Amino acid sequence: MSASAELQKAIYDALVADPTVHSFVADRIYDKMPAVGAYPCVTFGPSDEVTNDADCITGEDHSVQIDIWCRDQGRLNPCKKIVGAVKAALHDADLPLPDPYALVFIRVEFTQTMADPDGVSAHGVVSVAAAIDQA
Repeated sequence: MSASAELQKAIYDALVADPTVHSFVADRIYDKMPAVGAYPCVTFGPSDEVTNDADCITGEDHSVQIDIWCRDQGRLNPCKKIVGAVKAALHDADLPLPDPYALVFIRVEFTQTMADPDGVSAHGVVSVAAAIDQA
């Protein structure tokens, strides 16, 4: 089992279940952007984990990037709305993880929205930090 994989599944499940996120992207939440994808959509970007053991507890600190992609003539505002919805769905959320993992916390550390060089796309980034303990 992998704490990182279980965290990604929990984040995915939370985003799929969130009515505001769903109102913007429907079921277009991908592990990897499909070759022919519809917009707007959400994809998982890079992630990393760092061992953080303490007092006989096995733990890891995780960092996950969630990417939001919009194509609205380069306008940033539609993308910012989705970034805000993703942040609201994840920040301090109580996400279930299967045994032997326990989520200590999940927080959105920062968000960013930028114009893409193609002139028609906007790219949003939601940076998530999480701590997971393992029994």
